[in-house]
Amino acid sequence: MERVLFITSTRIGDAVINSGLLQYLIETRPEARFTIACGPLAAPLFKAVPRLDEIIVMAKKKRGGHWIDLWKQTVGKRWDLVVDIRCSATGYFLNAGARRILSQSKTPINKVLEAASVLGLDPAPDPVLFVSEERRAEAAGILDNAQPWLAVCPSASAPYKVWPGDRFAALIDRMIAEDGPMAGAKVAIFGGPGDEAAAAPIREVIAKDRWVDLTGQLPLDLVTACLERPRLYIGNDSGLMHIAAAAGTPTLGLMGPTDDRLYGPWGANASVVRGSTSYAEHYARFKDKRRFQPESLMLDLDVDAAYQAAIDLFERTQS
Repeated sequence: MERVLFITSTRIGDAVINSGLLQYLIETRPEARFTIACGPLAAPLFKAVPRLDEIIVMAKKKRGGHWIDLWKQTVGKRWDLVVDIRCSATGYFLNAGARRILSQSKTPINKVLEAASVLGLDPAPDPVLFVSEERRAEAAGILDNAQPWLAVCPSASAPYKVWPGDRFAALIDRMIAEDGPMAGAKVAIFGGPGDEAAAAPIREVIAKDRWVDLTGQLPLDLVTACLERPRLYIGNDSGLMHIAAAAGTPTLGLMGPTDDRLYGPWGANASVVRGSTSYAEHYARFKDKRRFQPESLMLDLDVDAAYQAAIDLFERTQS
């Protein structure tokens, strides 16, 4: 029996981005058992990993104490392979037959490609979702097949990445109108705990019988199952955007102050729309202080541009 330690991200989106690499290891090492080390937010994504031994939750501590904790929990075992997407030093101090530690790319490439480089994989394996059949059955009871669903996530991890809620509401209203591309569809609103206010403008504009607000209501592995079901997903740059894209759901990412070359949603059914301000212009103005901006930096993206991008993706994925 082989033992593989897979060290992945604390963030939901990054953990999804790296998931294709884990799936590759599962498929190519059929006798291996897996231990996943990740942050607490991402941990539910791995509950249904095949041949899972353990999920080690790395809660961040001062002065890198979470890395010391990980070393203490893993140093007593002999690992056949350690794969570290976090570029840490921990893997060098474990008893391992082989180590593969990511070296971050110096040129801007999608993070899926960067993750694949740790094993020298070309083409890069697509991100995947590890979803149990029990969760899929629950999701079918939440988002039924009586009508198509338009999934949206109007929140993000920080204000600077959030498109204004009134514009989200206007876009959705046009999408599901009688003459819109998704006439007859219902709207599923997603977000995490604490994101409830971001959904308010949508609830105020869209008829009550046309939406269900799931913001902060579901565990992440059930959210993952639900995002396999919509006809279209529209959302800010967030972990849920990457989940929807990994599910194969047509996914439109609304981006501006983050670099879509690195973090754009991955896959044939994914697309990006941004305003007139390039990422380079955002960076030149704010540098690394972007994430501390208390207001949205997405105001240059208007509803017409987002609507056209949504129609283009909807039509492209009709089959």
